[in-house]
Amino acid sequence: MIRSSNPALKESSFLDINSGTVVRGGNDVMTLNGTVNKTGMLLLLCVLTAAFAWSQVSTPAGIVGAAPYMWGGLIGGLVLAFATIFKKEWAPITAPLYALLEGFFLGAISAMFNHMYEGIVMQAVLLTFATLFAMLFAYRSGMIKVTEKFKLGVVAATGGIFLVYLASIVMGFFGVNIPMIHESGMVGIGFSLVVVVVASLNLVLDFDFIENAVAKGAPKHMEWYGAFGLMVTLVWLYIEFLRLLSKLQSR
Repeated sequence: MIRSSNPALKESSFLDINSGTVVRGGNDVMTLNGTVNKTGMLLLLCVLTAAFAWSQVSTPAGIVGAAPYMWGGLIGGLVLAFATIFKKEWAPITAPLYALLEGFFLGAISAMFNHMYEGIVMQAVLLTFATLFAMLFAYRSGMIKVTEKFKLGVVAATGGIFLVYLASIVMGFFGVNIPMIHESGMVGIGFSLVVVVVASLNLVLDFDFIENAVAKGAPKHMEWYGAFGLMVTLVWLYIEFLRLLSKLQSR
């Protein structure tokens, strides 16, 4: 069974609702090269809007007007992400729009982090792409075997992290914070390290999911959908690297 903890990449994404069989695209089918190319396009779009947002909010006087870019990009990106998940045939349109909006969010929040800790953004970017290629190498070389137990473990760990973050957000509305995990102490750093590892392992599940989808002859528009799912994991990984590095530098 194809399994991924990424909500954008799950087994049912390639199934016909009525028959329960894999949807095939005839001669115009999903390819690995096509998915890689579209992932590159999404990353480029994200970088372009991120650079624009950074240039607008980062001034000699400090960070100014970051909120519209950050919250607009975050909320708009979430809306488009859910639209893409539930209407995957819209992915050729919604995935690029998601990348553009996510770029505004990342550009604003990156400028804020870089203002507090100069050079942290470049470190996070390098670590994110280094992890991407390291996980790809480990997957392609067979160093990491994507077994059913491995999938279940990563999915369970990702679900646990999601619940912790959700509880943290809900408690924050009442002025209560989960102790230590968001601080720069050893517990906070340890928590961030665990999250980074889990996010990295999600990349392996995404690679495996895309490869299986290609093998099953998914329709061509699923290249955009697969690229979108991989983009979701990369954004998460980058944010977690920013959080980890900020904790380390604040000690």
